[in-house]
Amino acid sequence: MSALTVLLGVAGLLALAAAVLPKLVADRPFSAPLVMLVAGVLLGIAPLPAPYGDGWADPAAHLAGVESFAQLGILVALAGAGLSVDRPFGPRRWLSTWRLLALAMPLAIAAVALLGWWWLGLAPAAALLLGSVLAPTDPVLAGDVGVPAPGAGPELARDNEVRFTLTTEAGLNDGLAMPFVVVALSLAGQPHGGAWVLTDVLLPLPVGVLAGLGTGRLLAWTMFRTPSSRVRLAEYADGLVLLALAFLPYALAELVHGNGFLAVFTAAVTVRNRERSHRYHDVLHSFGRQLERLFVAVALLGLGLALGDGLLRGLTVTEILLVFTVVFLVRPLTGLVSLIRSAARGRAASGIAFFGVRGIGTLYYLAHALHAVPVPGRASLWRVGALAVALSVLVHGILAQPLMRRIEARGDHVPLGRGDVPG
Repeated sequence: MSALTVLLGVAGLLALAAAVLPKLVADRPFSAPLVMLVAGVLLGIAPLPAPYGDGWADPAAHLAGVESFAQLGILVALAGAGLSVDRPFGPRRWLSTWRLLALAMPLAIAAVALLGWWWLGLAPAAALLLGSVLAPTDPVLAGDVGVPAPGAGPELARDNEVRFTLTTEAGLNDGLAMPFVVVALSLAGQPHGGAWVLTDVLLPLPVGVLAGLGTGRLLAWTMFRTPSSRVRLAEYADGLVLLALAFLPYALAELVHGNGFLAVFTAAVTVRNRERSHRYHDVLHSFGRQLERLFVAVALLGLGLALGDGLLRGLTVTEILLVFTVVFLVRPLTGLVSLIRSAARGRAASGIAFFGVRGIGTLYYLAHALHAVPVPGRASLWRVGALAVALSVLVHGILAQPLMRRIEARGDHVPLGRGDVPG
């Protein structure tokens, strides 16, 4: 049997699992990503014949592949998340999101970096990199607590402070983690020009947003406003346009030295706001969700394989303690502090602070950074990062649905000061 035959068989099984698992685990206390993760761990532990086993699934040995695959998954997820945003853009309407990004995110990065330096003995560059790669929250794995789809009612979208905030935070912090990663790599010895802080850290953010705005408006015009019905994409209900929304803003932003992840989310939000109620958004989002499920199936199965096949070999008690501290203390505490006097208070603020789901973004930035620069302490970084994602998938996957049902049943999801949120 050829390697291609085996690969095609595995790909078919993964596609089938991605389609069937969400239906099988619906209304059960675990998620499809958790099932794929556990399946991967069990497969990794199994005594597979050569050349498999003995570290063959170690992501550190396949950095370019992990980086590219995770990047594709993030782009599709960002486009889908942006299309779900039904609340008009504004400083006050998005206040909870801005607080998480401006306060919780840098505070969490600083706290994790300090713990990495103090507890694990990492060099400053590696410690800052650890804080940076654990900063992004995942728009895919947080699907159970995010806005479910563009066609969702106001109680699950525009007027739901918990779901809206988690969706927009996840959509933006994948891109906002990049400046911190760049600083960490510069400390590790990656060469930069004299003005690197401006050109590599600060300037890509507004450039990415502008690229997303321009591309989003052009795509929205092509979808909904162009005079020719033959060209008006919304007339055909073709989900493939989502790939254009995911790839074109990213390519344009990167071409002009901007932040591609910010560009994709900005473009998707722009498309949604140019024609907020059109049914075509559901078509695009549905196609994107199918791709996301396939990406998640592959990513979590691969992560499980690596965990079962020896990625955690050499794991220390201190590293385990650090991972639990990040998931159960650092994110919840920094999230709660950042949401003081915001529209989300009480149980809503607690829910937002708790559901900082780690996922594909962490794997992407680890692969991206370690592929670019040989940062010291790489084995420890992979162990902590992979274990943090696995713990997040386990804990948040089990608790997401019951906790969200309780918050929404009590009415705690409704933002305070409803004048800030249009009906």
